[in-house]
Formats: sequence, structure tokens, C-alpha cells
Amino acid sequence: MSRLLPKLFGWVFTFLAVLCGISVIAVIAVMIAHPSLPADAHFGPLKGDLLGQPAQFSLHAASGERSEPAFSASAFNGTLTMTIEKTGGMIAVLERYGLPLALSKMLFLTALFEVLRRLFRNVGRGDSFTPQSVRLVQIIGFLLIGFSIVAGLAGSLFASAAYDYFAQHTQIAVSGTPVRLPAAGSHPSFSLMFSKPMLFSGLLVLALSEVFRQGLALQRENDLTV
Repeated sequence: MSRLLPKLFGWVFTFLAVLCGISVIAVIAVMIAHPSLPADAHFGPLKGDLLGQPAQFSLHAASGERSEPAFSASAFNGTLTMTIEKTGGMIAVLERYGLPLALSKMLFLTALFEVLRRLFRNVGRGDSFTPQSVRLVQIIGFLLIGFSIVAGLAGSLFASAAYDYFAQHTQIAVSGTPVRLPAAGSHPSFSLMFSKPMLFSGLLVLALSEVFRQGLALQRENDLTV
């Protein structure tokens, strides 16, 4: 069983690495395709849930002076209504900020699973405490730290752009009374979106890799002494 687990983990990480690699290609293909929302796009009304209450959602085709469809939602028996004008512009925000964020996540996961695959391949061979395995553990630590920073920055930019767009194009009414979204600047900042658990995990992995490296060095000194 102890010999089977490293092979099992190796197969699992190989599958996940391939799956994430395919996802990377798919995200790049979408970015190259430059998707847009047709002016005659529409659906609904569709029933769903909003804040735990029954709600209706619909996308209205462009009409009159509007060049892009508008998205509408209502809940609490029509007490709360929301309309997003020029919904197609949100696609541009997703393409400019959301897709790069998704691409960075897929690249990170692909690299992480590939390194884990190589690590467990070494474990299966009985080469757990070798310089190569220590380097792989160090790479995992650097990947976690690097992605926590990149994801925090990219996520903050995406949240900022999305919030600014909603603030400019969203009309909210409660019992017929218009309600304005808070001014830009109250949306999540980089410090709030910074992935602290992942950063600490990366630091912990680097610390463990240093322990392994020191242990390997001591083992070599003992072997030479003997």
C-alpha cells in the first residue's frame, strides 16, 4: 500500500496537470476570439434566488438609443429592482481583467500539479531525500508565494474594474426609490484580496524544504565520515 500511494498520487497529479493545461488553452482561445454580446441578445424572465428570496432575471435586447442589451433583476415581490445598462460592456471588463486572472490561476495550477507529479515520481522511486526532491519542494513554495501576490493584484484590479462599471451603469430601486451604489474606492482593496493563507503556506513549505536540505547535508557528512 505504501508503494501504491506515490504512484496513485502521481497519476492523479498527471491527470490534473493535463486538465489544467487544456483549461489554459481554452482560456487563451477565448481571449483570442474576443467575445462580445450581440445587440439582439435576450433571455427570460427566468426564475431564481436573490438574497435567499425568489427573484426574476431577464436580458433585454437593445432598443431605442441603447446599443447594448440591458440586464434586469427583481426580488422581494418587486420591491427590489436592479437594471444594468450596456451589459455588453461587462463582457469587455471580463475579457480585460477576468480572463487574465483565470489564465494566471490555470497556469499556476498546471505548474503546481506538474511539480507535484515529479515529486511523487521521485518518492515512488525511493528518492525522497535527494537534492532534486528538495528543489521541487522549494519550487512549490515559490509558486505558492508568487501566485498569492499575482492573484491578489489581478483580483484587486478585476474587482475595481467591475465595481466601477456597475457603479456607472447600474440602477437600483427599493420600493420605487432610487438607491445609488457607494462611491468608488469602497470596493475590496489589494490588502483584502491578498491571499494570506497561500502566502503563509508557501513560507511554510520553503521552511520545510530548508529543513530537508539541512538534513540531507548532514546525512552526506555522516556518510563521508563513516
